[in-house]
Amino acid sequence: MKLHFGSTLATRVAPALLVLGLLVACSSGPTRPKPAELAANPGLLGVRLAWTAKVGAIDFPLDVKVNAKTVTLASSEGVLAAFDAASGAELWRSSIGAQIAAGVGSDGRFSAVVTRANDLLVLDGGREAWRQKLTAPSFTSPLVAGGRVFLLAADRSVSAFDAGSGRKLWSQQRPGESLVLRQAGVLLAVGDTLVAGMGGRLVGLNPGNGSIRWEAPIATPRGTNDIERMVDLVSRVGRDGSIVCARAFQAAVGCVDTGRGNLQWSKPAIGSVGVQTDEKFVFGAESDGKVIAWRRGDGERAWVSERLLYRNLSAPLVVGRSVVVGDEGGLVHWLSRDDGSPLTRMATDGSALAAGPVLADGTLVVVTRNGGIFGFKPE
Repeated sequence: MKLHFGSTLATRVAPALLVLGLLVACSSGPTRPKPAELAANPGLLGVRLAWTAKVGAIDFPLDVKVNAKTVTLASSEGVLAAFDAASGAELWRSSIGAQIAAGVGSDGRFSAVVTRANDLLVLDGGREAWRQKLTAPSFTSPLVAGGRVFLLAADRSVSAFDAGSGRKLWSQQRPGESLVLRQAGVLLAVGDTLVAGMGGRLVGLNPGNGSIRWEAPIATPRGTNDIERMVDLVSRVGRDGSIVCARAFQAAVGCVDTGRGNLQWSKPAIGSVGVQTDEKFVFGAESDGKVIAWRRGDGERAWVSERLLYRNLSAPLVVGRSVVVGDEGGLVHWLSRDDGSPLTRMATDGSALAAGPVLADGTLVVVTRNGGIFGFKPE
């Protein structure tokens, strides 16, 4: 079978799930350092704003889903919409009448979200097809692939449903630490393997029956209490063929060969948003605003940029010769892949990005917390 900034409140996994009033992220608060001043825009890369659109405000860990030329996303209040990436034309819009906790997953036909009432809800061509009540919350976008919908829940279970009927096909649950992040985790398809983040490990599963094929640790729990021992992999991940690179929240960045199921390398890193990969480097933004490129082969640092310190950066995206990140003020920064030097930047609506930028049909699409959707094209 071929198959955000999110809130970082900790959630306790027990017979019932209780949300703790603990803010784990260190990027906010009264003692936060002042964001770095920006130099004049160098304007070394021609980029234009091609189109804009609007969806409602977004306060959940959004996954902007790209399928060929179509971009699918959602608002917190339950509006799902699909847009043509080249023109910004709205293809469909639907309201599910429920607040959204995680999404969007889509294969171009079926779109899936999880509601705050713990319903897995699937639309077929923009119309509701079915919904299933879940036994645990989920903060990770469902994965729609191979005629199935896969779900990673906060209790570290992975389940599969038939995309057409909603019938539950299998479920696999692993014991783990009693706390998880209220932030999008890792769930993707690599060839004929379903790859999920469970605690600090990448786990390869058989998508047909949920059996585990391999496990590879990127970070290991340490400490004397549940909070100190909390280790979770966060979305987004970088992928180059069978190599998948991921971040363990505030602990490490590492790469796994999913064909063999073995860890290539893991390096200490203090960040809360995911990473991106090309054939040479793994790119990530740390919690203090440093943008780092690790060498893909061995994890050694290639370069570090400190020009965006304390600007609360999004997960990065590789676009041509650039690495693109957004900041809390809605600015989109194009940096050189070779050394992190600034190339250009563009403004949006002044609110933070709701997810890392995505690329669709040659258009860079950015979605903000205020629900602004912006399509940028290189000239």
